[in-house]
Amino acid sequence: MDLNFQVPRGRRVVEAYGEGGFRISGEAVSGSVLVFPTEVLAWAPATLSAVDPDALAPILARAADLDLLLIGCGPRMEGLAPMLRQSLRAAGLGVETMDTGAACRTYNVLIQEDRRVAAALIAV
Repeated sequence: MDLNFQVPRGRRVVEAYGEGGFRISGEAVSGSVLVFPTEVLAWAPATLSAVDPDALAPILARAADLDLLLIGCGPRMEGLAPMLRQSLRAAGLGVETMDTGAACRTYNVLIQEDRRVAAALIAV
């Protein structure tokens, strides 16, 4: 699905998602990704159940620069394991889970508002 979102200066936005990947600020990325305001990283989990403490390490390393993490769970919303949610909250991050499409759209709106947000997106 194409999102047609204007790219804020210096910020990464999700322009499209689907077919197992994303287009982020003009770059095609296959598989799941972590989208931070100024960088994009490949992310190993292909399902929410595959998210473990190691998968959260890059997010926790940047927690001081963020207020909110959006987790795109794939084709439908699922709940994040309480232990994982607690570790993110202990690092000072608010956490919201939603389907990947909703997470992409929400991230774009919040980054346009210059909010301190990141998205962990499972490819659909």
